[in-house]
Amino acid sequence: MRHSTAPGARRLLARWRSAASTGMGVALIAGVLLCLLASPGIAQPAGASAAPRTLLVAAYPAIDEVIKEALPEWQRRHPDVAVKVVSRQFADHHTAMTTALSTGSHLPEVMALEVGYVGRFAMGGGLEDLRQPPFNIERVRDRFVPYAYQQALGRAGRVVAVPADIGPGSLLYRADILAKAGLTEADLTGSWDSYVAAGVQLKARTRAYLVSHARDIKDVLIRSGLKPGEGLYFDQDSNVLVNSPRFVRAFELARTVRQNKLDAKVTTWSNDWSEGFRRGTLATQLSGAWLAGHLNHWLAPQTAGKWRAAQLPENTFVAYGGTFFAIAKASPAPNKALAWELIELLTLSRERQLAAFKAHDAFPALLDAHTDPFFEQPIAFLGQQPARLVWRDATRRISAAAVHKQDAFAEEVINTELDKVLDQNKPITQALADAQRLLAQRARR
Repeated sequence: MRHSTAPGARRLLARWRSAASTGMGVALIAGVLLCLLASPGIAQPAGASAAPRTLLVAAYPAIDEVIKEALPEWQRRHPDVAVKVVSRQFADHHTAMTTALSTGSHLPEVMALEVGYVGRFAMGGGLEDLRQPPFNIERVRDRFVPYAYQQALGRAGRVVAVPADIGPGSLLYRADILAKAGLTEADLTGSWDSYVAAGVQLKARTRAYLVSHARDIKDVLIRSGLKPGEGLYFDQDSNVLVNSPRFVRAFELARTVRQNKLDAKVTTWSNDWSEGFRRGTLATQLSGAWLAGHLNHWLAPQTAGKWRAAQLPENTFVAYGGTFFAIAKASPAPNKALAWELIELLTLSRERQLAAFKAHDAFPALLDAHTDPFFEQPIAFLGQQPARLVWRDATRRISAAAVHKQDAFAEEVINTELDKVLDQNKPITQALADAQRLLAQRARR
Protein backbone atom coordinates (compact mmCIF):
# COMPACT_ATOMS: atom_id res chain seq x y z
CA MET A 1 0.00 0.00 0.00
CA ARG A 2 1.39 3.36 -1.03
CA HIS A 3 1.68 6.32 1.37
CA SER A 4 1.28 9.95 0.15
CA THR A 5 3.41 12.80 1.52
CA ALA A 6 1.98 16.35 1.93
CA PRO A 7 4.15 19.50 1.42
CA GLY A 8 4.50 20.08 5.18
CA ALA A 9 5.68 16.54 5.64
CA ARG A 10 8.19 16.91 2.81
CA ARG A 11 9.70 19.94 4.58
CA LEU A 12 10.07 17.92 7.78
CA LEU A 13 11.75 15.15 5.83
CA ALA A 14 14.17 17.66 4.32
CA ARG A 15 15.04 18.99 7.80
CA TRP A 16 15.66 15.40 9.02
CA ARG A 17 17.99 14.65 6.09
CA SER A 18 19.88 17.90 6.72
CA ALA A 19 20.21 17.15 10.43
CA ALA A 20 21.43 13.65 9.75
CA SER A 21 24.02 14.80 7.22
CA THR A 22 25.44 17.55 9.47
CA GLY A 23 25.63 15.41 12.64
CA MET A 24 22.82 17.23 14.45
CA GLY A 25 22.04 15.85 17.88
CA VAL A 26 20.07 12.65 18.22
CA ALA A 27 17.48 14.35 20.43
CA LEU A 28 16.68 16.93 17.76
CA ILE A 29 16.42 14.25 15.09
CA ALA A 30 14.09 12.26 17.31
CA GLY A 31 11.95 15.35 17.83
CA VAL A 32 11.73 15.93 14.12
CA LEU A 33 10.68 12.34 13.58
CA LEU A 34 7.97 12.66 16.21
CA CYS A 35 6.64 15.75 14.50
CA LEU A 36 6.72 13.91 11.20
CA LEU A 37 4.77 10.97 12.57
CA ALA A 38 2.20 13.30 14.11
CA SER A 39 1.81 15.41 10.99
CA PRO A 40 -1.76 15.42 9.71
CA GLY A 41 -0.42 15.85 6.22
CA ILE A 42 0.73 12.23 6.05
CA ALA A 43 -2.06 10.01 4.83
CA GLN A 44 -2.37 6.65 6.58
CA PRO A 45 -3.29 3.39 4.89
CA ALA A 46 -6.97 2.60 4.82
CA GLY A 47 -7.97 0.83 8.00
CA ALA A 48 -4.55 1.40 9.63
CA SER A 49 -6.11 2.73 12.82
CA ALA A 50 -7.82 -0.62 13.36
CA ALA A 51 -4.84 -2.83 12.55
CA PRO A 52 -2.18 -3.61 15.14
CA ARG A 53 1.45 -3.19 14.26
CA THR A 54 2.45 -6.29 16.25
CA LEU A 55 0.77 -9.62 16.87
CA LEU A 56 1.79 -11.34 20.06
CA VAL A 57 1.94 -15.14 19.88
CA ALA A 58 2.53 -17.29 22.97
CA ALA A 59 4.01 -20.76 22.47
CA TYR A 60 6.33 -23.42 23.84
CA PRO A 61 9.19 -25.48 22.33
CA ALA A 62 9.24 -26.60 19.49
CA ILE A 63 6.02 -24.93 18.40
CA ASP A 64 7.79 -21.60 18.72
CA GLU A 65 10.18 -22.68 15.96
CA VAL A 66 7.30 -23.81 13.73
CA ILE A 67 5.75 -20.37 14.08
CA LYS A 68 9.02 -18.50 13.44
CA GLU A 69 9.66 -20.52 10.30
CA ALA A 70 6.29 -19.36 8.92
CA LEU A 71 7.04 -15.68 9.49
CA PRO A 72 8.80 -14.96 6.16
CA GLU A 73 5.57 -15.92 4.39
CA TRP A 74 3.59 -13.80 6.86
CA GLN A 75 5.82 -10.79 6.23
CA ARG A 76 5.31 -11.13 2.49
CA ARG A 77 1.59 -10.93 3.10
CA HIS A 78 1.72 -8.27 5.82
CA PRO A 79 4.97 -6.30 5.72
CA ASP A 80 3.45 -3.74 8.09
CA VAL A 81 2.45 -6.24 10.81
CA ALA A 82 5.19 -7.80 12.92
CA VAL A 83 4.77 -11.03 14.87
CA LYS A 84 6.42 -11.38 18.26
CA VAL A 85 6.73 -14.94 19.54
CA VAL A 86 6.94 -15.30 23.33
CA SER A 87 8.17 -18.77 24.25
CA ARG A 88 8.13 -20.39 27.68
CA GLN A 89 8.77 -23.93 28.81
CA PHE A 90 5.74 -26.19 28.44
CA ALA A 91 4.40 -26.02 32.00
CA ASP A 92 5.24 -22.32 32.46
CA HIS A 93 3.50 -21.46 29.20
CA HIS A 94 0.24 -23.14 30.13
CA THR A 95 0.34 -21.65 33.62
CA ALA A 96 0.75 -18.21 32.05
CA MET A 97 -2.15 -18.82 29.66
CA THR A 98 -4.36 -20.02 32.53
CA THR A 99 -3.58 -16.85 34.45
CA ALA A 100 -4.07 -14.61 31.43
CA LEU A 101 -7.47 -16.12 30.65
CA SER A 102 -8.65 -15.88 34.24
CA THR A 103 -7.54 -12.26 34.68
CA GLY A 104 -8.05 -10.97 31.15
CA SER A 105 -4.60 -9.35 31.19
CA HIS A 106 -1.37 -9.96 29.26
CA LEU A 107 -3.30 -11.92 26.67
CA PRO A 108 -1.56 -12.76 23.38
CA GLU A 109 -3.38 -12.49 20.07
CA VAL A 110 -2.66 -16.19 19.41
CA MET A 111 -1.95 -18.87 21.98
CA ALA A 112 -0.64 -22.37 21.35
CA LEU A 113 -2.22 -25.01 23.58
CA GLU A 114 -1.52 -28.69 24.13
CA VAL A 115 -4.64 -30.79 23.70
CA GLY A 116 -5.05 -31.50 27.41
CA TYR A 117 -5.32 -27.80 28.11
CA VAL A 118 -7.71 -27.27 25.21
CA GLY A 119 -10.08 -29.62 27.00
CA ARG A 120 -9.78 -27.71 30.26
CA PHE A 121 -10.21 -24.28 28.68
CA ALA A 122 -13.05 -25.46 26.45
CA MET A 123 -15.27 -25.87 29.49
CA GLY A 124 -14.92 -22.19 30.35
CA GLY A 125 -15.82 -19.13 28.34
CA GLY A 126 -12.41 -17.56 27.83
CA LEU A 127 -11.75 -18.68 24.25
CA GLU A 128 -13.42 -17.45 21.09
CA ASP A 129 -16.01 -19.68 19.47
CA LEU A 130 -14.38 -20.11 16.07
CA ARG A 131 -17.66 -21.00 14.42
CA GLN A 132 -18.55 -17.30 14.49
CA PRO A 133 -17.44 -14.56 12.07
CA PRO A 134 -14.80 -13.60 11.11
CA PHE A 135 -13.46 -17.13 11.70
CA ASN A 136 -16.19 -19.42 10.32
CA ILE A 137 -14.16 -22.56 10.97
CA GLU A 138 -17.03 -24.90 10.05
CA ARG A 139 -16.35 -24.20 6.39
CA VAL A 140 -12.97 -25.96 6.64
CA ARG A 141 -13.89 -28.66 9.16
CA ASP A 142 -13.53 -31.48 6.62
CA ARG A 143 -9.92 -30.55 5.96
CA PHE A 144 -8.78 -31.68 9.42
CA VAL A 145 -8.27 -35.14 10.86
CA PRO A 146 -11.75 -35.78 12.33
CA TYR A 147 -10.72 -36.75 15.86
CA ALA A 148 -8.44 -33.70 16.12
CA TYR A 149 -11.27 -31.36 15.24
CA GLN A 150 -13.53 -33.06 17.78
CA GLN A 151 -10.92 -32.51 20.49
CA ALA A 152 -11.48 -28.76 20.17
CA LEU A 153 -15.21 -28.90 20.84
CA GLY A 154 -16.52 -27.18 23.95
CA ARG A 155 -19.96 -26.80 25.44
CA ALA A 156 -22.92 -26.49 23.07
CA GLY A 157 -20.74 -27.43 20.12
CA ARG A 158 -18.41 -24.45 20.44
CA VAL A 159 -15.09 -24.80 18.59
CA VAL A 160 -12.42 -23.17 20.72
CA ALA A 161 -9.17 -24.01 18.89
CA VAL A 162 -7.69 -25.14 15.58
CA PRO A 163 -5.63 -28.35 15.41
CA ALA A 164 -2.09 -27.90 14.14
CA ASP A 165 -0.39 -31.22 14.83
CA ILE A 166 -1.47 -34.55 16.29
CA GLY A 167 0.06 -37.55 18.06
CA PRO A 168 -1.23 -40.87 16.71
CA GLY A 169 -0.45 -43.62 19.20
CA SER A 170 2.27 -46.11 18.31
CA LEU A 171 4.18 -49.03 19.77
CA LEU A 172 7.90 -48.36 19.39
CA TYR A 173 10.08 -51.40 20.00
CA ARG A 174 13.72 -52.46 19.80
CA ALA A 175 13.97 -54.98 16.96
CA ASP A 176 17.41 -56.18 18.08
CA ILE A 177 16.23 -56.96 21.63
CA LEU A 178 13.13 -58.68 20.29
CA ALA A 179 15.26 -60.86 18.00
CA LYS A 180 17.56 -61.75 20.89
CA ALA A 181 14.53 -62.97 22.84
CA GLY A 182 13.26 -65.00 19.87
CA LEU A 183 10.16 -62.84 19.47
CA THR A 184 8.45 -61.11 16.55
CA GLU A 185 6.33 -58.01 16.21
CA ALA A 186 3.19 -60.17 16.13
CA ASP A 187 4.01 -61.42 19.62
CA LEU A 188 3.77 -57.83 20.85
CA THR A 189 0.76 -56.63 18.90
CA GLY A 190 -1.60 -59.65 18.77
CA SER A 191 -3.34 -58.81 22.04
CA TRP A 192 -2.61 -57.12 25.34
CA ASP A 193 -2.23 -60.53 26.95
CA SER A 194 0.32 -61.58 24.32
CA TYR A 195 2.12 -58.27 24.81
CA VAL A 196 2.55 -59.00 28.51
CA ALA A 197 3.50 -62.63 27.81
CA ALA A 198 6.17 -61.41 25.39
CA GLY A 199 7.41 -59.12 28.14
CA VAL A 200 7.96 -62.12 30.42
CA GLN A 201 10.10 -63.76 27.75
CA LEU A 202 11.96 -60.52 27.05
CA LYS A 203 12.86 -60.10 30.68
CA ALA A 204 13.99 -63.70 31.10
CA ARG A 205 16.19 -63.77 27.99
CA THR A 206 17.51 -60.20 27.75
CA ARG A 207 16.89 -58.63 31.19
CA ALA A 208 15.24 -55.72 29.40
CA TYR A 209 12.01 -54.25 30.76
CA LEU A 210 8.86 -54.35 28.67
CA VAL A 211 7.75 -50.81 29.62
CA SER A 212 9.03 -47.91 31.64
CA HIS A 213 6.06 -47.91 34.03
CA ALA A 214 2.97 -50.07 34.50
CA ARG A 215 0.92 -46.88 34.39
CA ASP A 216 1.64 -46.71 30.64
CA ILE A 217 -0.57 -49.76 30.12
CA LYS A 218 -3.40 -48.21 32.09
CA ASP A 219 -3.17 -44.96 30.15
CA VAL A 220 -3.82 -46.74 26.86
CA LEU A 221 -6.51 -49.15 27.98
CA ILE A 222 -8.75 -46.58 29.63
CA ARG A 223 -8.80 -44.74 26.28
CA SER A 224 -9.98 -47.73 24.27
CA GLY A 225 -13.53 -48.86 23.64
CA LEU A 226 -15.20 -45.55 24.43
CA LYS A 227 -18.85 -45.16 23.48
CA PRO A 228 -20.22 -42.02 21.79
CA GLY A 229 -20.60 -39.22 24.31
CA GLU A 230 -18.23 -40.83 26.79
CA GLY A 231 -15.12 -39.22 28.13
CA LEU A 232 -12.31 -40.99 29.92
CA TYR A 233 -13.77 -40.48 33.37
CA PHE A 234 -17.23 -38.92 32.90
CA ASP A 235 -20.09 -39.14 30.43
CA GLN A 236 -21.88 -36.15 28.93
CA ASP A 237 -24.15 -35.93 31.99
CA SER A 238 -21.19 -35.90 34.44
CA ASN A 239 -21.81 -39.46 35.57
CA VAL A 240 -18.55 -41.08 36.74
CA LEU A 241 -17.31 -43.99 34.60
CA VAL A 242 -14.27 -45.28 36.46
CA ASN A 243 -15.93 -48.20 38.27
CA SER A 244 -16.35 -50.07 35.00
CA PRO A 245 -14.90 -53.05 33.06
CA ARG A 246 -12.70 -50.66 31.08
CA PHE A 247 -10.88 -49.50 34.21
CA VAL A 248 -10.91 -52.95 35.83
CA ARG A 249 -9.06 -54.42 32.84
CA ALA A 250 -6.59 -51.55 32.74
CA PHE A 251 -5.79 -51.93 36.44
CA GLU A 252 -5.54 -55.72 36.19
CA LEU A 253 -3.10 -55.64 33.29
CA ALA A 254 -0.98 -52.97 34.95
CA ARG A 255 -0.87 -55.09 38.11
CA THR A 256 0.21 -58.15 36.10
CA VAL A 257 3.05 -56.14 34.59
CA ARG A 258 4.21 -55.04 38.03
CA GLN A 259 3.86 -58.50 39.58
CA ASN A 260 6.07 -59.95 36.84
CA LYS A 261 8.61 -57.15 37.28
CA LEU A 262 8.21 -56.08 33.66
CA ASP A 263 8.29 -52.32 34.26
CA ALA A 264 11.34 -50.29 35.18
CA LYS A 265 9.29 -48.10 37.55
CA VAL A 266 10.56 -44.92 35.89
CA THR A 267 8.38 -42.01 34.83
CA THR A 268 8.25 -40.44 31.41
CA TRP A 269 10.74 -37.61 30.79
CA SER A 270 12.86 -38.54 33.82
CA ASN A 271 16.62 -39.03 33.51
CA ASP A 272 16.21 -42.74 34.24
CA TRP A 273 13.65 -42.99 31.45
CA SER A 274 15.96 -41.51 28.82
CA GLU A 275 18.90 -43.49 30.18
CA GLY A 276 16.87 -46.69 29.72
CA PHE A 277 16.59 -45.95 26.00
CA ARG A 278 20.30 -45.24 25.68
CA ARG A 279 21.34 -48.39 27.52
CA GLY A 280 18.81 -50.68 25.88
CA THR A 281 17.06 -51.63 29.12
CA LEU A 282 13.64 -50.51 27.80
CA ALA A 283 12.48 -52.78 24.98
CA THR A 284 9.22 -51.03 24.05
CA GLN A 285 7.43 -47.76 24.59
CA LEU A 286 3.74 -46.93 24.18
CA SER A 287 3.64 -43.34 23.00
CA GLY A 288 2.84 -40.90 20.24
CA ALA A 289 4.51 -41.12 16.86
CA TRP A 290 6.48 -38.00 17.76
CA LEU A 291 8.63 -40.01 20.19
CA ALA A 292 10.55 -41.54 17.28
CA GLY A 293 11.80 -38.07 16.41
CA HIS A 294 12.78 -37.37 20.02
CA LEU A 295 14.68 -40.65 20.22
CA ASN A 296 16.47 -39.84 17.00
CA HIS A 297 17.43 -36.26 17.75
CA TRP A 298 18.24 -36.16 21.44
CA LEU A 299 17.02 -39.02 23.64
CA ALA A 300 18.98 -41.91 22.13
CA PRO A 301 20.45 -41.11 18.69
CA GLN A 302 23.07 -43.83 19.14
CA THR A 303 20.29 -46.44 18.85
CA ALA A 304 19.52 -45.50 15.24
CA GLY A 305 18.38 -48.40 13.10
CA LYS A 306 17.39 -50.56 16.06
CA TRP A 307 13.83 -49.30 16.54
CA ARG A 308 10.63 -50.15 14.70
CA ALA A 309 7.07 -48.81 14.87
CA ALA A 310 3.82 -50.78 14.98
CA GLN A 311 0.20 -50.25 15.86
CA LEU A 312 -0.63 -50.59 19.53
CA PRO A 313 -1.55 -54.09 20.75
CA GLU A 314 -4.97 -55.50 19.95
CA ASN A 315 -5.58 -52.86 17.27
CA THR A 316 -5.98 -50.16 19.87
CA PHE A 317 -6.02 -46.66 18.42
CA VAL A 318 -5.53 -43.70 20.73
CA ALA A 319 -4.06 -40.21 20.56
CA TYR A 320 -1.04 -38.93 22.46
CA GLY A 321 -0.99 -35.15 22.60
CA GLY A 322 -1.37 -32.56 19.89
CA THR A 323 -1.03 -28.82 19.40
CA PHE A 324 -3.83 -26.30 18.85
CA PHE A 325 -4.05 -22.55 18.30
CA ALA A 326 -6.69 -20.46 20.03
CA ILE A 327 -7.82 -16.82 20.32
CA ALA A 328 -8.91 -15.34 23.64
CA LYS A 329 -12.27 -13.59 23.79
CA ALA A 330 -10.75 -10.73 25.76
CA SER A 331 -7.99 -9.96 23.26
CA PRO A 332 -8.49 -6.66 21.35
CA ALA A 333 -11.18 -7.03 18.71
CA PRO A 334 -9.26 -5.29 15.87
CA ASN A 335 -6.48 -7.87 16.23
CA LYS A 336 -8.63 -10.96 15.85
CA ALA A 337 -8.96 -11.01 12.07
CA LEU A 338 -5.18 -10.87 11.71
CA ALA A 339 -4.76 -13.48 14.43
CA TRP A 340 -7.10 -15.76 12.53
CA GLU A 341 -5.18 -15.22 9.30
CA LEU A 342 -1.95 -16.24 11.04
CA ILE A 343 -3.62 -19.36 12.42
CA GLU A 344 -4.88 -20.22 8.94
CA LEU A 345 -1.32 -19.94 7.62
CA LEU A 346 -0.07 -22.32 10.32
CA THR A 347 -2.87 -24.88 10.05
CA LEU A 348 -4.44 -24.72 6.57
CA SER A 349 -1.33 -24.32 4.44
CA ARG A 350 -0.23 -27.70 3.12
CA GLU A 351 3.29 -26.37 2.62
CA ARG A 352 3.59 -25.06 6.18
CA GLN A 353 2.15 -28.26 7.66
CA LEU A 354 4.63 -30.40 5.73
CA ALA A 355 7.52 -28.12 6.62
CA ALA A 356 6.71 -28.50 10.32
CA PHE A 357 6.45 -32.27 9.90
CA LYS A 358 9.79 -32.57 8.13
CA ALA A 359 11.67 -30.25 10.47
CA HIS A 360 10.05 -30.99 13.83
CA ASP A 361 8.14 -34.28 13.50
CA ALA A 362 4.89 -32.35 13.98
CA PHE A 363 2.44 -34.85 12.46
CA PRO A 364 -0.01 -32.81 10.33
CA ALA A 365 -3.58 -32.34 11.45
CA LEU A 366 -4.36 -31.17 7.91
CA LEU A 367 -5.61 -34.02 5.73
CA ASP A 368 -4.34 -32.30 2.57
CA ALA A 369 -0.79 -32.95 3.77
CA HIS A 370 -1.34 -36.70 4.21
CA THR A 371 -1.14 -37.40 0.47
CA ASP A 372 2.43 -36.15 0.16
CA PRO A 373 5.08 -38.70 -0.94
CA PHE A 374 7.01 -37.84 2.23
CA PHE A 375 4.77 -40.31 4.08
CA GLU A 376 6.11 -43.16 1.94
CA GLN A 377 9.77 -42.37 2.52
CA PRO A 378 11.75 -44.78 4.72
CA ILE A 379 12.93 -43.53 8.11
CA ALA A 380 16.58 -44.36 8.74
CA PHE A 381 16.22 -44.27 12.52
CA LEU A 382 13.52 -46.95 12.25
CA GLY A 383 15.62 -49.29 10.12
CA GLN A 384 14.37 -47.77 6.84
CA GLN A 385 10.77 -48.58 7.77
CA PRO A 386 8.13 -46.32 6.11
CA ALA A 387 6.53 -45.86 9.51
CA ARG A 388 4.61 -42.72 8.63
CA LEU A 389 2.16 -44.95 6.76
CA VAL A 390 1.54 -46.87 10.00
CA TRP A 391 0.86 -43.63 11.84
CA ARG A 392 -1.32 -42.23 9.05
CA ASP A 393 -3.47 -45.34 9.21
CA ALA A 394 -3.88 -44.88 12.96
CA THR A 395 -5.12 -41.30 12.55
CA ARG A 396 -8.10 -42.57 10.57
CA ARG A 397 -9.21 -44.91 13.36
CA ILE A 398 -8.82 -42.77 16.46
CA SER A 399 -11.93 -41.48 18.21
CA ALA A 400 -11.88 -38.38 20.36
CA ALA A 401 -12.94 -38.65 23.99
CA ALA A 402 -15.37 -36.06 25.30
CA VAL A 403 -13.75 -33.63 27.74
CA HIS A 404 -14.90 -32.70 31.23
CA LYS A 405 -13.83 -29.86 33.50
CA GLN A 406 -12.72 -32.35 36.18
CA ASP A 407 -10.57 -34.53 33.87
CA ALA A 408 -7.27 -33.30 35.33
CA PHE A 409 -8.42 -34.00 38.88
CA ALA A 410 -9.76 -37.40 37.84
CA GLU A 411 -6.42 -38.36 36.33
CA GLU A 412 -4.68 -37.58 39.63
CA VAL A 413 -7.21 -39.64 41.56
CA ILE A 414 -6.90 -42.65 39.25
CA ASN A 415 -3.08 -42.54 39.28
CA THR A 416 -3.10 -42.38 43.08
CA GLU A 417 -5.40 -45.38 43.33
CA LEU A 418 -3.36 -47.35 40.80
CA ASP A 419 -0.21 -46.67 42.82
CA LYS A 420 -1.98 -48.11 45.88
CA VAL A 421 -2.81 -51.21 43.87
CA LEU A 422 0.73 -51.59 42.54
CA ASP A 423 2.68 -50.68 45.67
CA GLN A 424 0.34 -51.54 48.54
CA ASN A 425 -1.67 -54.44 47.10
CA LYS A 426 -4.94 -52.58 47.50
CA PRO A 427 -7.78 -54.59 45.90
CA ILE A 428 -8.72 -53.22 42.49
CA THR A 429 -12.44 -53.26 43.26
CA GLN A 430 -11.86 -51.17 46.37
CA ALA A 431 -9.50 -48.76 44.58
CA LEU A 432 -12.00 -48.06 41.82
CA ALA A 433 -14.91 -47.79 44.24
CA ASP A 434 -12.98 -45.20 46.26
CA ALA A 435 -12.13 -43.29 43.09
CA GLN A 436 -15.76 -43.43 41.94
CA ARG A 437 -16.99 -42.01 45.23
CA LEU A 438 -14.47 -39.19 45.33
CA LEU A 439 -15.05 -38.18 41.71
CA ALA A 440 -18.84 -38.24 42.14
CA GLN A 441 -18.43 -35.59 44.83
CA ARG A 442 -16.47 -33.37 42.46
CA ALA A 443 -18.22 -34.11 39.16
CA ARG A 444 -20.78 -31.31 39.24
CA ARG A 445 -18.70 -28.55 40.82
